[in-house]
Amino acid sequence: MTIKQATVHEINELLDGGGECQVIDVREFSEFNSERIADAQLMPLSNFEKHADEIDHTKPVYLMCRSGNRAKNAAEKLAAKGFTDIHVVEGGMVAWAGANLPVVKGESKVWSLERQVRFAAGLFVLTGVLLSLFVSPYLLLLTAFVGAGLMFSALTDTCGMGMILAKMPWNKAPASCEPAK
Repeated sequence: MTIKQATVHEINELLDGGGECQVIDVREFSEFNSERIADAQLMPLSNFEKHADEIDHTKPVYLMCRSGNRAKNAAEKLAAKGFTDIHVVEGGMVAWAGANLPVVKGESKVWSLERQVRFAAGLFVLTGVLLSLFVSPYLLLLTAFVGAGLMFSALTDTCGMGMILAKMPWNKAPASCEPAK
C-alpha cells in the first residue's frame, strides 16, 4: 500500500467541487483552533489511535498537519489499520496559507507549538547560562543538553519538547471539543 501525496490546490479543488473526501487535521487543538481549513476534522496525533476508527474507510482520507511530518505519521497508522486511500497534504497548513487558500481563523490565545518550543528552549538556555555564572559552572551542561536536543530534533525531524508541550493542559481541547466515542 502506497501513501499518496496531494497538493493543497488538489484538496481545495476537491472541497470546492464537493468531492467525496475526508480532511483530517492531526495538529493539536491549540493549533487547529487558531487556524484551520473549514471542512477539516480535528483528530490530534497525540490521541489519534484512540479515534482513528471513527474515520470512514470508504472515502479517501487527506491528512493535514502544520508541515507534513505528523500527517505522514498518521498515514502510517491508518495504513496499519487497513486504510487504502490515504493522502498526505504536502506542506500542510504552511503550504495552504502560503497559497492564500481560505482559512478559518480562531480566537486561540495559545501560542503555536513551534513558538512554545522556541520559547522553552530559549528559557532553558538562558537559565543554564545564568545558573552556570551564579551557582556552578557545571550547570552549563543544561545549555549543552538543550543544544544537543535541538540538533537531534533537526536531524530526525521530530521534536520531543513539542510532544511534551502538546500534552500540557493549555494545548488540550475542552471535553466538549473531543471527537465522539
